[in-house]
Amino acid sequence: MGRDAVVFPEVVAVADALLDPAMAELAWRASGGTRPRVRGGDDPFCHRLGERVDRDWLGPLAAVDYGGPLSSWRSAIVRARRGGGPPGWRDDPWYLKREQQPATMAGQLRVMAAAAQAGGSGTRWRATVSAEHRFHITQLLDEAREELAQLRGVQSGTTAEVARTLLEHLSQSAELVDRAVLHTAAAAVAAGVALEEVAQWSRLPAEELSRVLAAGRSED
Repeated sequence: MGRDAVVFPEVVAVADALLDPAMAELAWRASGGTRPRVRGGDDPFCHRLGERVDRDWLGPLAAVDYGGPLSSWRSAIVRARRGGGPPGWRDDPWYLKREQQPATMAGQLRVMAAAAQAGGSGTRWRATVSAEHRFHITQLLDEAREELAQLRGVQSGTTAEVARTLLEHLSQSAELVDRAVLHTAAAAVAAGVALEEVAQWSRLPAEELSRVLAAGRSED
């Protein structure tokens, strides 16, 4: 535990935030209080937590994570205030499900050894691709879905009006998906997956994909 605090100072920052009564109050208000409401990407509690750990991108990512330890913590805080559930029912905000508990050092070494033997294709996505990069890909896909969702029921009106609406939203969603493809391809190649495999999956010539990825790296 002490090792984790030294290697990952964010752990201390998150624990300090969750022990702050003001954060518990914010989680309660963000939940809707006595009038529950659906949590969205603009959740103020998650955004404030991201600010506390100096990771602004973390807020929107945590807001849509409904199965993690943070979600369990805030659910317990909210249940305690609402008085829901029988006495003692999942009322410990610090309880971790077995699948959420940290792996032993021996277990982690076995996973690392297996990943090394498997090569790039055998590594774990969440272990090799940063949370910020994963969030960016998810954000692009969400924006593309929003563009397509706006096309429901638009096929009525003049030909010019319908065609303009369809083409504008389709082209915008296509651009977002193309960017998501390139970001995903870049993450896979950086993790050690063969360029030829990534090119085949993304339906792009290997030479073109290599050139595009190289251009993206130079811009960064």
